[in-house]
Amino acid sequence: MNLEEAAANNPHLSRYVAEFTRKSGKAPVFYASLSKEMGEIEFINIIYPVGDPIFIHVLGAKENRKYHTIEPKLNSVEKIKYKKLLSIILEKAIQEPVPSDDIELRQTIIKLVDKNTSSNTSFLDMGQNKVQINQNEKKKVIYFIDRDIIGNSILEPIMRDPYIEDIHSIGANNIFLIHKVFDLIETDIRFVDETHLSNFLRNMSERIDRPVSEAKPIVDASMPDGSRINIIFSNDISRRGASFTIRKFQDTPSSIIQLIKWGTISTEIAAYLWLCLEYGMSAFVCGETASGKTTALNAAMAFINPASKIFTAEDTAEVKPPHRVWQQLLTRESGPAESRVEMFSLLKAALRSRPDYIIVGEIRGEEGSVAFQAMQTGHSVMATFHASSVKKMIQRFTGNPINVPVTFIDNLNICIILQAAYVKGKFLRKCTAIEELVGYSQEAGGVITRAVFEWNPGTDVHLFRGLNNSYILENKIAEKAGYLDKREIYEEMFLRARILDEMVTRDIVEYDKVLEIISSYYSKGMDGLPFSI
Repeated sequence: MNLEEAAANNPHLSRYVAEFTRKSGKAPVFYASLSKEMGEIEFINIIYPVGDPIFIHVLGAKENRKYHTIEPKLNSVEKIKYKKLLSIILEKAIQEPVPSDDIELRQTIIKLVDKNTSSNTSFLDMGQNKVQINQNEKKKVIYFIDRDIIGNSILEPIMRDPYIEDIHSIGANNIFLIHKVFDLIETDIRFVDETHLSNFLRNMSERIDRPVSEAKPIVDASMPDGSRINIIFSNDISRRGASFTIRKFQDTPSSIIQLIKWGTISTEIAAYLWLCLEYGMSAFVCGETASGKTTALNAAMAFINPASKIFTAEDTAEVKPPHRVWQQLLTRESGPAESRVEMFSLLKAALRSRPDYIIVGEIRGEEGSVAFQAMQTGHSVMATFHASSVKKMIQRFTGNPINVPVTFIDNLNICIILQAAYVKGKFLRKCTAIEELVGYSQEAGGVITRAVFEWNPGTDVHLFRGLNNSYILENKIAEKAGYLDKREIYEEMFLRARILDEMVTRDIVEYDKVLEIISSYYSKGMDGLPFSI
């Protein structure tokens, strides 16, 4: 797609570009997709599509970029027609069959619009109560009805944008985004006033069955598309006005090769994780807020044997294993107290089903003790956890409210530490360490850990400290794999690192393609690779 094609199909885009060029003297450059390198350009003036009829215009110098949304606009007459049609649809929708999904709901809306509009010259056909509307007006009105009933109201453009990670709103006139290419950026989207914002949050919370109110001002839940929303409603609590944060859901997770190309991990780290997860080691991905824990967890799960039976337990649906046998469990926080289901109960239910891996989206409280009980009884467990180091992780698990006995901690095999690091003027997500939990020592007065990988911030290199010194590789995995010489396990790790290096070199980044190669290696070994090593 180029600008001419996009403008031909979307007259509002053509008008926007013409008006902007007239005022600024410089036309925006149209890109069908963005690259990470664009974030380094000092001054940007680009437009990119996020799905007709919406386009995004990013403009400005590196430290002060603005995010402008380009979508159809209703004039004063069209607004009247829109309100009239919306009222008719809401009134008559109760007479239609209940739609089973958004596709059927959208079809119902279009049918009702067709039934209740006319191309007659009079504004309103009073005999049939039909709204007079031409095709161009009809197209715009359908977009806004769809946007406001099925979609995300004024947030629709940024919810469609695949380059957005997080959306932050504080009060009616303060919406910022975390953009995958341009980092923190301010939008031109504004709520009319606090009442408009309050109504939006009420409607959104009711759609996700977690109604927010002054009595229950804080809500944390999943949106219909899987994104995670946190609402702080009351002005008594949020003094600058009601606020919300949305963490965007990715339909397809980032691949392990993408993490390598971003510099989050090295190919050796990925190869080490490959062996650990193939042989059922339990691993926690730890780090502070926004350090990339869930992204790393989703990417790493591709290394679990495709034939494994997976159970996931979460408060909000963020974990997405690629396995055919996957039982997805979610907590239920709404409704009467007796009908609620907490994470503790989900993990107990998962234990009875004898899965190969139990994946916990995030451990926060006493359910952590059940996770360690699962490991104690031979189940493999993966989870994310808020802790900036293995020492702090152990402190939190052995203290209130989790209270795991310190002698149980070594049932966990490895701890992956992630951090949002500031490197050369940019925030980057880095794996700063991987530590193995060797065992409890009474003499040492605690759990003995061994660092197998460390990140050097000066050189931005991940150092492999575990060569010929890895407790997990030699004493856990090599024994399971049947190696007579335990140190031959390192040769297998380096072989897998070369496979991953070749995928990086060939720019095999898409999650499905990476998964296909890993799965083929499981079934056919080296013969299953689409390239030579």
